[in-house]
Amino acid sequence: QVQLVESGGGLVQAGGSLRLSCAASRFMFSLNSMGWYRQAPGKQRELVATITSGSSTNYADSVKGRFTISKDNAKNTVYLQMNSLKPEDTAVYYCNAHSGLGVDFWGKGTLVTVSS
Repeated sequence: QVQLVESGGGLVQAGGSLRLSCAASRFMFSLNSMGWYRQAPGKQRELVATITSGSSTNYADSVKGRFTISKDNAKNTVYLQMNSLKPEDTAVYYCNAHSGLGVDFWGKGTLVTVSS
């Protein structure tokens, strides 16, 4: 089992920045990858960014060049730096951990609201 706790969400104006954090309850080197997903009202959950145990990253086209995913293995924490935020980035952001056995774990989510 992996417990994930997100923080850093909030209200920001368009063009602003936020940094989300996700603290994992166990060593991240035991996980294949971690990532961020988001779900806007009335829409399906979608991938935002992922980072593998080898630090390879992947981003949704809609956030490339604006968001950066990173991790601190010593702190068992993954970050999502979000710059140049747009109203369409408004969503609940969820942290995900994918284990070596193919099991997915999810945090409870943190709300990001971008005002125009």
